[in-house]
Amino acid sequence: MSGKKFRVLLAETLPGEAAASLRALYPGPDSNLELSVVSTVPTLIATIELAAPETIFFDLSLGKPDPLEAVRRIHRSAPGIPLIVFADIVDKSYAARSVSEGAIDYLLKGFMDTRTMERVLRTALELNTLEGLADLLRDQLTGLYNRDGFTTLGTRSMETAMRSGGTLVLLCALIENYSQLQEELGSAGGEQAVRETAELIGSCFRRSDFLARLGDAQFAALAVDAAEPSAPVLRQRVESRLAIHNQSRLPWGPLRLCLSVGYWGANDVRSFPEFLDAVESELRQPEAALTQASTQQESVL
Repeated sequence: MSGKKFRVLLAETLPGEAAASLRALYPGPDSNLELSVVSTVPTLIATIELAAPETIFFDLSLGKPDPLEAVRRIHRSAPGIPLIVFADIVDKSYAARSVSEGAIDYLLKGFMDTRTMERVLRTALELNTLEGLADLLRDQLTGLYNRDGFTTLGTRSMETAMRSGGTLVLLCALIENYSQLQEELGSAGGEQAVRETAELIGSCFRRSDFLARLGDAQFAALAVDAAEPSAPVLRQRVESRLAIHNQSRLPWGPLRLCLSVGYWGANDVRSFPEFLDAVESELRQPEAALTQASTQQESVL
C-alpha cells in the first residue's frame, strides 16, 4: 500500500481499535493517511462532504438500536464511497447483513490487524478505481453509463455478490418506436425519447443501482441485492410509470418500450456479460417473432 494516499472517515467508539490499526498501517509523522474520526452517525454524515473521504469505516455499535438502518442512511448519503463496517463478535450477524445494505465488507473487533486492514483498503481502492474508470464511460446525451462502463461495474457487482451471497436483478428496455419517432419528428424527436426513457427508468430504481444506455434506443438497469420476487415488481413499476407518462406526452406521441428482466443468484455460474446477453436476447425475441409472422403472411398471399 506504500505510496497510496487515503482520506478515511472513521466513526467508532473508544478505545479506537480501527483507528489504531489504520495508524499502524500508515505509521510515522509523514504518514499518507488522512484520518478524520467522529463518534456519532449524524456527525459522520455531516462530515462526508467536508472530509471528502475515499473510504468510510463505521462501528455498528454507534447505530443501535437499529444498526442496519444506520448503514442504509450512510450509504444513501454517500452511495459512491466504499463503506466498511466493523462490529463486536456478538453482532457478527448484523455485520454480515450490512453487506446487503450498502457496505462492501465487514470486520470483527479483535481481528483488525494491519494485514486485514490492508486487505479491505485494497478492495476499496479497486472499487474507487473501477468507478472512476466508469465515470469516463458515460453516454453524453443521458449521463448514464455506456455499455463498457455498465459491464465494468456489473462485473464488479457480481464479484461482490459472489463473496457475500448477494443477488442481482437486471432490467433491459428497448424503445420499439424509436425509428418511427425519428422519421416523424427528426433527430430532436429521437433524442427527446431517449432522455425521457432514461429519466423514467431512473425513477424506478435506487440511487445505488446502475443504469446504462447500451445502444441508440436500448437501456439497462442493474439492481444490486434485489430479491428474486422484485424482478416482476420492477418491470411492473416501469410499465405503470410509462402508462402515466404517455398520458401527457405531447406533442411527441407515446413511447413504446419492450422490457425484459432477469435474476442472478449465488448458484448462477454465468459471468456478467453472459447474464446481460441472456436478458438482452429477450428484447429481440418479440421483433424476431413479428418478422417471422410477417414473412409467413406474405407467403400465404
